[in-house]
Amino acid sequence: MTFEFKAAVLANGQIAVPADVAALIPAGTELAVTLAWEASAEGDSYRALEKKLSAWAYAPEEDSVYDSFA
Repeated sequence: MTFEFKAAVLANGQIAVPADVAALIPAGTELAVTLAWEASAEGDSYRALEKKLSAWAYAPEEDSVYDSFA
C-alpha cells in the first residue's frame, strides 16, 4: 500500500504519521520511506546533501560490466 501526506520534521527530529494513516498500518510493519522537500532560498545545505546522495547512488565501477557487451 502507498500513502502520501504532508508532514514536518519536529524539533526532536521525528516525523509524525497522521493518526488516520497510522491506524491502517499494523504495528511492527517495516516501512520504506521516501522524503521529498523543496529547496530553500539558501539552497546550500540542499546542494551538499544532493552531492552526497548522488555520489552514493552512482558507483562508476559498476558501469564496467557494460564494457563486456561491446
